[in-house]
Amino acid sequence: MNYIIKEAYILIPALWIVGTFLKRTPKVQDWTIVWVVIILGITGAVGMLGFSVNSVAQGIIIAGISVLGHQVVKQTNNRE
Repeated sequence: MNYIIKEAYILIPALWIVGTFLKRTPKVQDWTIVWVVIILGITGAVGMLGFSVNSVAQGIIIAGISVLGHQVVKQTNNRE
């Protein structure tokens, strides 16, 4: 089964980069970064696919993969 449509793959690195920039911005609180990434993921998916339940779900899945991927890299590099 394909959970992510191919057109939305480009959003994964884009959201990862946005999250990285937000993390390095001193005035942005950490807890807001995830919400910004989710909202941008949904907005991007809706922009690509049109408004539907599927596009909202695609945006949430894409945002989740972006955050998960970042955490996997971060936690792997910070092992003690």
